[in-house]
Parts: sequence; C-alpha cells; structure tokens
Amino acid sequence: MKEIKYKTDEEVELIRHSCLLVCKTLAHVASLIKPGVTGKYLDKEAEALIRDHKAIPAFKDYRGFPASLCISVNEQVVHGIPTDIEFKSGDIVSVDCGTYINQFYGDSAYTFALGEVSADVMQLLEVTNTSLYKGIGAAVHGKHIGDIGYHVQSYCENEYKYGVVRELVGHGIGMELHEPPEVPNYGRRGKGKLLKEGLVIAIEPMINMGTKDVKQLDDGWTIISKDKTPSAHYEHTICVRKGKADILSDHSLIEAEIIKNTEVRTVAIRKEALVNV
Repeated sequence: MKEIKYKTDEEVELIRHSCLLVCKTLAHVASLIKPGVTGKYLDKEAEALIRDHKAIPAFKDYRGFPASLCISVNEQVVHGIPTDIEFKSGDIVSVDCGTYINQFYGDSAYTFALGEVSADVMQLLEVTNTSLYKGIGAAVHGKHIGDIGYHVQSYCENEYKYGVVRELVGHGIGMELHEPPEVPNYGRRGKGKLLKEGLVIAIEPMINMGTKDVKQLDDGWTIISKDKTPSAHYEHTICVRKGKADILSDHSLIEAEIIKNTEVRTVAIRKEALVNV
C-alpha cells in the first residue's frame, strides 16, 4: 500500500494553482452551458482553455478516458463521457475537471441546473452542495477520515433520505491524481486515518435522490444510479490544517458566471446546516 504524502506549504500552493485553473475552466463551462449545448462542445472549450494555460487536462487518456471533462447528466453519477446529445431544460449536468501543471494535479466538480429544474431536484443539489461543506468542516488536524464521511452521510441520509454512493469516494491528490487515503462519503466519527496538517484531499459527495446503489454502463465509464433517479456531485480539493481546512479550489468563480447566465439556476448552500460541524 502506498504511503500518505503530506505536502509542504510550497507544494500546497502549487496544488492551489492547479485547482484554480480547474475552477477557471469550470467557470468557462458555466458561461457556456445551457439547453441546446452539447457535452462535446464544452469538452473542446475546456481542453483549449487548459492548454492555453500551458497545462494538461488531467482526465484525458487517464486509464483510457477519452475526454478532458467528465460530464454526467441527470441519473449519471460520475465519469460520463461527453456526447453530441444536446442538453435540455430541466437537466442537471455534473461537470468534473482536473488539470496538471508544475508537476501537481488539481481537481474539482460542480453540478449545473439548466432551465426549469423541479423543486425536488433543486433540493438534491442544495443538500449535496451543503454536505460538501459539512465534510470540509470536519477535515481538520486531529480528526479522522470517518468524521468527514459521517457529516456527509448523516446530513444526506438521515435528514433527507438520499442515497450516499458507496462504491465511489474522494481521494488524496498531489503529484498523482489519485493518492492515498480514500475519502468515503460515509463513515463513523473517530474512525479511519488520523487527519494531519499538510494532507491534501479531494472531498466529493456523490448523492442520489433514490437508492445508494449504482451500476456502470456498457461504455465502461459512466456510472448511473441503479433506480435512475437524479444524482448530484460537488467536489473541492482541500488541505487539512489546524482549526479549519484550507479550500484550494474556488467555486465562487463558477458561481459568478452562473449568476450572469440566465439559462442556469443558482444552487444555494444551506448555511444553517453548517453550524457546529
């Protein structure tokens, strides 16, 4: 088993640089995405922006993945391959992006709500987005990996009866896209690896409206909810610190573009749920 690699302050700043490029890319996606647009178009735009910054799209050709973005629509949980199918009003579209620059990776994801999205689906997005920050709130020096998952799981499952995907988890990140430790979105307080300052991890709740169970499509990549209910996915890369985690990615760049895009709904964070994390 590979050892956990704790990062120096200099390495953390290089990862932050990669993560900010990811979020600039997702912000560009946010400015373009709307009903009638295709995943392949967004993927082409994203790859061009990443390469214009002298960086490499982290996902393209990673274990054979054919695109720069993972674009997962509605019941697709993660790892969706961009297609020529046009998005339509009412779709939710999860976009996961990674970059590699200066020897370090960045990783982040956001779910976009296009046009007339139903209230129950908007609630799924808001709860999933909020659960990300509940998990981050527990990602501090002296706590455990299980504390992160506990806060995501208890909020999504106990309060809203959503399905927390078990087969897919967050991960360490640095000079490799996926490093130890795994970061599940479920767990028990005080269990799992001890969190220490300098640990950089990607926390990424993947939450289904219905069952927690998933299955893989015949393309060998796309994961969908088994009951085909909608699924949401949000992700930040963070560094464990004493007292409060340092969030290295920046969703405010994405949200600023969403506000300007009349075809995309804004997704709130339920701030009252973040108290006493």
